[in-house]
Order: sequence, then C-alpha cells, then structure tokens
Amino acid sequence: MKAKKRIDTIVVQQLNSDIKKQTQNLTKKDCFIAKTANQWIEEAKSRPIPNMLFGEMWYEGEVCILFADTNTGKSILAVQIADSISKGLPIYDFSLEVSPQKTVYFDFELSDKQFEKRYSNNYKEHYSFSNSFIRAEINTETEVPKEFNAFEDYLVHSLYQIIKTHNPKVIIIDNITYLKTDNERAKDALSLMKQLKAISKKCNISILVLSHTPKRDSSKPITKNDLAGSKMLINFCDSAFAIGESTEGASIRYIKQIKQRNTESVYHANNIAVFGINQDFNFLKFEFIGYDEEVNHLTKLSCNDKETRNQEIIDLHQQGLTNVNVAQRLGVSEGTVRYQLNKLK
Repeated sequence: MKAKKRIDTIVVQQLNSDIKKQTQNLTKKDCFIAKTANQWIEEAKSRPIPNMLFGEMWYEGEVCILFADTNTGKSILAVQIADSISKGLPIYDFSLEVSPQKTVYFDFELSDKQFEKRYSNNYKEHYSFSNSFIRAEINTETEVPKEFNAFEDYLVHSLYQIIKTHNPKVIIIDNITYLKTDNERAKDALSLMKQLKAISKKCNISILVLSHTPKRDSSKPITKNDLAGSKMLINFCDSAFAIGESTEGASIRYIKQIKQRNTESVYHANNIAVFGINQDFNFLKFEFIGYDEEVNHLTKLSCNDKETRNQEIIDLHQQGLTNVNVAQRLGVSEGTVRYQLNKLK
C-alpha cells in the first residue's frame, strides 16, 4: 500500500512538472498574435469546416452550455447526445456530421446504480452502449494532493489526465457546479471558461457543459439571463441551448437555442423543438414530437400577474432603463414593453 502511494505521488509530481514547463513556455510568448486579416483567412482555409454534433445546437470545437432548471432532464438529453456521437447515429432531425467519436461523460450527478436503472429494463436487459462511450465519476475516497490549493484545481488537473489517457474527441461535463462551486461569481465563471476554452483548443476537443438556472418565472420565455452566472458564462462560451418545461404535460420539454456562432438561430422562440421524456424499453430519452412556438408552452399570466408585470415595465422605464433592457430583465419582447409604455402617452 505504501509503495503504491509513493508511485502515485511520483506520477502526480511528474504531471505537475510537465504542466509547469508548459506554463513557462507559454509565458515566453507574446500576449497577442497579430497578422493581417487576409493572413488569418488563408491559414483558416487549411482547417476543416466545423461539423454538427447535435444539429445547429452544437458544433465541433465549441465549448457549448446546456442549461435548465432542476429535474428537467439535462442529464437524460446529455447521455442521449453522448450515445449518439459515440455511435455516429443522429438524434431524429438533428444532424450529426461526424463518424463515431470517442466521448467521455463526466457524471457528477448519478451513482452507477442510478445510471443502470435509467439504461435497463428494471435492472434487466441492459442497453448496450458503444465502447467509445467512456463514463467517469468522482472517486469518493480520493484526497486532494498537497500540490493543489483547492479541490477544483485538482479536478481540472484530473480532467486533463482522463483526456490524456483516453484521447476523446468529445467530453460532456455534468455538471459545472463540481468544477467551480462559486461559478455564479464573475471572477470564478471567467476563470472556469478560460480553462475549458484552453482545454478545447489545446486538446482539439468539443466540450458540452451542463448548468442550471435559478428559480425562474415559467410564464416568461427562456433567455440568456436565466443561466446561473450568465454574464460571464454566456459571454465566453461558443454556443448555448436550454431545456424548458412545457405546460402541455408533465413529461413534455422543449429545446431552444440561446447563443450560436457557427450558424444562424434555427430553434428560436418561434421554432422550438418539442420532446417527450420516455423510457423506451431500456433507454430513458428525449423523444421528438415536433416544432412549435415557445409561447404555447409557457404558463399563462392571470390578470393580476399581467398588472404586476406592466407596473414593473413602468417602474424600470422610470429608473432609466431602455426598452431593450427592460425586456431582457422581465423576459418579454421589446414590443410588449413599447406597447405598454405607449399606453401611458
């Protein structure tokens, strides 16, 4: 046992030494790389065009965020996406433009038994995943080596080790809370996104990170402001999409694009993708139903609720906020704000 511990210590020290050397090499380089716009384009031409991993929601090389309220099915959809990519099989109408790719799923939510339950027929006749689907969970008996200042730093370091060992093209992190416990604070969110972007670029992998929303008003459309720690997380990720609960049924969900850089917005408020959560024999999944407008799946406001909202519009406007800022704050359209303010004239 003592010999094994010594070997582990030597390995950790060697890895830390490697990271330190890489950091020193980076510090010798200039902060900026400046070239003409034409040079950037010429160099970019030699790199492949990013392929879709989950339709227009997520592309190769992106750090993408999937967020939703608690118990809306984030993990169910994330495992379904991981299964899809590892087998090279698209999910319904959502294009997958890559061949089967090794995918590592960092599961900080479920125990192995809970995972088994979801992907079996009552613990029998288990679903067969691809061997390219690697699942990783926290070792509850691990201790943070003294070389690391905090558990989060050790976690990110260990993530690098998994990537080095398994050489995946895709990783999914479920969920962000375990990487940074204070990700709602701006500086921690910025630090986290920098680390994930660095991992994505350095290792040439695509990253999907799951996150949550604070308690939100179900009568309002989902916006970027609903993501916990949104000001930093949403600014520094490449793309983001969200899951919303529908008033059409307890198991009905919808998916909406929140941010995109490689494509135009396809799954917006007027064209959300609607799903039902269903246990298909031995695989719990999102089952595609069709497309609809988000407004049809939101809680309808009562007369009293509308009066309260309209008064909030007036109050915020009087505080000096623009129509656009008021709309973002209340999760309504700018047209709704303009309409209510015009009634005062």
